[in-house]
Amino acid sequence: MKVLVVEDSQLVSRVLQRLFQTADLPVEVIFCESLLQAQEKVDLYEDIFAALVDLNLPDAPKGEIVDLILAQNIPTIVLTGSYDDDKRESLLQRGVVDYIIKESRFSYEYAVQLVHRLLKNQAIKVLLVEDSSSYRLLVRKQLEKHLYQVIEACDGQEGFAKLQHDPEIKLILTDYEMPNMNGIELVQAIRREYETSELKIIGLSAADSPALSAKFIKSGANDFLTKPFNYEELHCRVMHNIEQMELVAQIQDAANRDFLTGLHNRRYLFEQAEKQLGPSQSKACLAMLDLDFFKRINDDFGHDAGDSVLTQLANLLRNTFNRFLHARIGGEEFCILLNGLNQEQAELLMQHFCQLVNDTVFTYKDQALPVTVSIGLVERELDSFSQMLNRADEMLYKAKEAGRNNVCSE
Repeated sequence: MKVLVVEDSQLVSRVLQRLFQTADLPVEVIFCESLLQAQEKVDLYEDIFAALVDLNLPDAPKGEIVDLILAQNIPTIVLTGSYDDDKRESLLQRGVVDYIIKESRFSYEYAVQLVHRLLKNQAIKVLLVEDSSSYRLLVRKQLEKHLYQVIEACDGQEGFAKLQHDPEIKLILTDYEMPNMNGIELVQAIRREYETSELKIIGLSAADSPALSAKFIKSGANDFLTKPFNYEELHCRVMHNIEQMELVAQIQDAANRDFLTGLHNRRYLFEQAEKQLGPSQSKACLAMLDLDFFKRINDDFGHDAGDSVLTQLANLLRNTFNRFLHARIGGEEFCILLNGLNQEQAELLMQHFCQLVNDTVFTYKDQALPVTVSIGLVERELDSFSQMLNRADEMLYKAKEAGRNNVCSE
């Protein structure tokens, strides 16, 4: 996947190149300096994802580069050294993603961030609830220009049904005046089932009521726009709400992660295990594993070596048990909840992992370190997860007594 940058200023190109390198986006950035070179790149590559283009090029002084890129259905971000309201409005009407003035380094940072936003938007579903088909079409086109996946509904009832059918929807834009269920009623129905951290709502209305925005927000909406609205404002509000939700998700994920290894922590393990061990899940086993003689590694090679071993073991766990819930629960102890496996299946899997650890060369500063694990395994009965954990700990103790580097089960 490639991003095309068309810019005749070498200084600006160097700044953008450095910013793209720092952002470390999963794209290859192709630079060119003219309309002719851009045409060659467009003809050569079929996987151009987006383009950053200078509006005034030596061989295209009137913005002809925009026509070239838009004709290929490539999302286009315009960079220009001068601001012109009429030109800006014309470009936005033609379908460019954004119009950015070259004022400072922040302008270029914003342009690169916008490319990153477009990459992420491809996976974001937006539900548009609006009874006017013509207005729905207008808003849909604006959202699709920023690569959101748009789902439509003509009233609150249909919107709520589509939301329940598709849990991947992250943002809802809803009009107020609609048949069957209005926007306020839709927001109230949604907030009875969905938290603000997992689903954002923006209310829309052309009604001449100063209190309507407050009513929307008090009912559970996150934002409000009065119709007709400026489409740049729409994009800014949508982007702000999406990024706020992503930030909350990042904070929540960080709270559920072990800082050293990146695995989930004890709290997350308990929360998720209770959910996974529901009445519908009849088969499940729990494995608790512990590094053998870990204190010796810390004493002989230092705590940095011990941290390195824990990180390497965590990578083995992540790669081996990716489909199972696993976590570091403290010190050198880890847990794996083997949902859907009986004891015989789980024991065979854990024996293979025990052997894998034994055969893996753990290193620290190019020095090989002796690493093995002991594992305690229990099969689920009717007891709680806490009781399963205690029983697994007992089995782990027996594995240690039996000589370590083995699996002990009930």
